[in-house]
Amino acid sequence: MNRVLAERIATLAISSFMLTGCSESPQGIVIDGSSTVYPITEAVAEEYRAVAPDVRVTVGFSGTGGGMKKFIAGDIDICGASRPIKDSERKACTAAGVEYLQLEVAFDGLTVVLNPKNDWCDSMTVAQLKELWRPESAVKKWNDLNPEWPEMEIKLYGPGTDSGTFDSFTKSIVGEEGASRADYTASEDDNVLVTGVQEDQHALGYFGYAYYSENKDKLKLLGVDEGNGPIRPSEETVRDGTYSPLSRPLYLYVRSSALAKTEVKAFIRFYLDNAATLSQEVGYVPVSDEAANRNNELFSSASQVTGD
Repeated sequence: MNRVLAERIATLAISSFMLTGCSESPQGIVIDGSSTVYPITEAVAEEYRAVAPDVRVTVGFSGTGGGMKKFIAGDIDICGASRPIKDSERKACTAAGVEYLQLEVAFDGLTVVLNPKNDWCDSMTVAQLKELWRPESAVKKWNDLNPEWPEMEIKLYGPGTDSGTFDSFTKSIVGEEGASRADYTASEDDNVLVTGVQEDQHALGYFGYAYYSENKDKLKLLGVDEGNGPIRPSEETVRDGTYSPLSRPLYLYVRSSALAKTEVKAFIRFYLDNAATLSQEVGYVPVSDEAANRNNELFSSASQVTGD
């Protein structure tokens, strides 16, 4: 599993380069959005290229917010998102005449990680994480959170403000979407965050579970204590909700009108048929049968409207 995900993630830079300046054609599909959803979508795209080699599928990762801007502007027909669409984005879609499907494609556990040489911290309470990440936080050193921890500066790594992971984390931990301290190393490329944490003993960062799963030997997983003891993300704790408050669904947004294009319709059908297997392969948790059935019903109804 790790080797497969590594090969797919290695195509990130190539896919991003191909996306720049690339416009859609009758035999081309361009997808952008969440870097968290990216490994699933790229896995699906890779498998789809094998069965439909004449259809070009390119996948970018400008973040959920960046992808939504392109989606609303009509630059792309498919957007991956690590959070639900915002009210402001929904209103912008309405104003632009954009109708869409919201498909739930996997579950993720927002993962907080440490450097493996960190031998003083195994878990944090939600209150400690809030104090660490809130705007204007006074926490600079590890012993600011716990006097038994070393008097060393904490180096923080996390997603940029266009990221749905940033939105989800700040809402779940700080209590307000978008509310975060600004003095941390930010990147929309989760591999940059992985590298930053693994190279600094005093680092702490957060991103989607798949990037931890691929780098288990380079990172230390932090337990999160909401009041019932520390819980770490896993397929079981993410699915049953005990990894709280950092479990979340991942989405694919599809422009309804795009389903009139044969290649888009066929790709989305392929995506839904293979999402469970491929999401698990790259380190995420498949959606429930109920969610999968809901996806199929939404897709079937939209397909009938556009002509099956």
